[in-house]
Amino acid sequence: MFDAFTKLVAQADARGEFLSPGQIDALGAMVAESNKRMDTVNRITSNASKIVTNAARDLFDQQPALIAPGGNAYTHRRMAACLRDMEIVLRYITYAIFTGDASVLEDRCLNGLRETYLALGVPGASVAEGIRKMKEAAIAIANDRNGITPGDCSALMSEVGTYFDRAAAAVA
Repeated sequence: MFDAFTKLVAQADARGEFLSPGQIDALGAMVAESNKRMDTVNRITSNASKIVTNAARDLFDQQPALIAPGGNAYTHRRMAACLRDMEIVLRYITYAIFTGDASVLEDRCLNGLRETYLALGVPGASVAEGIRKMKEAAIAIANDRNGITPGDCSALMSEVGTYFDRAAAAVA
């Protein structure tokens, strides 16, 4: 897992080159936007329980067979496992947002997750839908203009969306 700075330095070092002016400018822009990035992570982290719970509630309202007898989230143990997995995915997404790099999400969370769910009989499409619901909630919370660093956050919100999209695609 590399942060954006370490990743660029490692790539330049492997090529035996200095960082280019464009790379330095990109890192400078990331530093300039760091308060917005931290505000976003803080908002999502502070509301993680609400994001996960509401996404699960919406998912189960939309797909009631999941919580019916014989469903994949039927029984308290299975429901707890479902909520735990949603929380883990959300946590790794916040790491990706904070570092500006999806490698930690890919390497430590998503790698092999689809295969695990297939082996356990977990419906990947339902998990993906739960992740999409978390995306909607997280972006709405993170995009709330009250009490955060002023400025345009559209690029950051787009980036946040891509991490959720990657997670949803990895399990579908």
